[in-house]
Amino acid sequence: MTKKLNELSITEAARGLRAGEFSVRELWDACVSEAKERNAELNAYLEIFDADEAAIAAAQERIDTEKDAAPLLCGIPLAMKDNILIEGKIASAASRMLENHRALRDATVTKKLKEAGALFVGRTNMDEFAMGSSTEHSAYGVAKNPLDTERTAGGSSGGSASAVAAGMGLAGLGTDTGGSIRQPGAHTGLVGMKPTYGAVSRNGLIALGSSLDQAGPLTKTVADAKILFDTIEGHDSLDATTLPDNMRDTREVPATFRIGVPKHLLAEGIDPDVLVHFNETLARLESEGHTLVDVSLPTSEYALPVYYVIMPAEASANLARFDGIRYGHAARGETLLSDYVLSKTEGFGPETVRRILLGTFVLSSGYIDAYYRKADAVRDVLRDEYNEAFKDVDVIAFPTTPSPAFKFGEKSDPVSMYLEDIFTVTANLTGMPAISVPMGLVERDGVSLPTGMHFTAPHGADQLLFKIGALVTKETL
Repeated sequence: MTKKLNELSITEAARGLRAGEFSVRELWDACVSEAKERNAELNAYLEIFDADEAAIAAAQERIDTEKDAAPLLCGIPLAMKDNILIEGKIASAASRMLENHRALRDATVTKKLKEAGALFVGRTNMDEFAMGSSTEHSAYGVAKNPLDTERTAGGSSGGSASAVAAGMGLAGLGTDTGGSIRQPGAHTGLVGMKPTYGAVSRNGLIALGSSLDQAGPLTKTVADAKILFDTIEGHDSLDATTLPDNMRDTREVPATFRIGVPKHLLAEGIDPDVLVHFNETLARLESEGHTLVDVSLPTSEYALPVYYVIMPAEASANLARFDGIRYGHAARGETLLSDYVLSKTEGFGPETVRRILLGTFVLSSGYIDAYYRKADAVRDVLRDEYNEAFKDVDVIAFPTTPSPAFKFGEKSDPVSMYLEDIFTVTANLTGMPAISVPMGLVERDGVSLPTGMHFTAPHGADQLLFKIGALVTKETL
């Protein structure tokens, strides 16, 4: 059966555009019409943009003129997370605090995508300030999973995942602080990739955790994820944390992989059928000539509590600027103090308040040594353990999440929600790149739901992830 235009991958659409099978305008209209038809049900987009006629015409002319020399993203409609600045568009981070904030400039990733000729369908729903794993903490309602609308599409980049999975954009950008691209990817059957910290500029991203955040792709295929990554990565003079070009990892992608498997971390807490798919996928890779190596990462069992000390600490510092005076929602009381209190109380949702309070506590006098500095020290140990493991293996494998997409309200206890990130936070703490790719379906309540296979690679070795991911999905890069 022939795919609809909005169901195409980036590579398929690029091929069709160059062959003259359809136009950029037809591709745009297919995605936008699907978005307008389904968004009331899914709430993936907070805003669907009007067509930029000049950009559409310019993309078509570029393809007609340059043919195969035109970037593969030229004319491709994308979904953009609501914490990534697009000049002239609202960027609210799904918060009442910034509901009227209109970006004065492009984020660096936005600028690079525009230069490649990409088009933006709209800004996607997310957990407020990227704090969550289900988009249940959006100030504008949940983003639903198109595979089962009673279930989450994941978070915090759930809106981008929902939009791409539903064909409301050929691919999307999200941001990942502790798994916020990879977990939604796993829950919606997509590829989600978190780049090496510093590989992609954070300039123009509304910050959650400055030492953790990275923008990255949510796509239908591994090849598409590579196209997006190769477009947005690179040194940026506007972001001092981006890596200089001479610090990129230049190792060759091996013909056969040594895959590290930390069996001691997989003994409990994972749904049995998810673990079956994980083991079957590893067994298939082994039968194809790759080597499985048992690795020990004893500090990983502390990664989640370490993350939930460091991330709130950084969040409390980053969100201090939203005080009703300089930035964001402004409420006025009888005193300056009441201005602050009212602005923050009205502007921030409960999860954001919870993390600000937690972060302020761990940074406070008398507790910074007991909590924050100890967590930061453990982070160094964790990084050293991974570097030691990578002397013997090329990548390290986990399931992306312990279970498939869960129903709304199932994880109302904050701790149970935080456990969603148990296998993903380590890559953010160490700064290493990681990818989630689909690995099989499990059934819940009569619905087939996707699961994800997760790989972490050494710092800077992002290209390894595309190769190992393609081996799982049986793609040719």
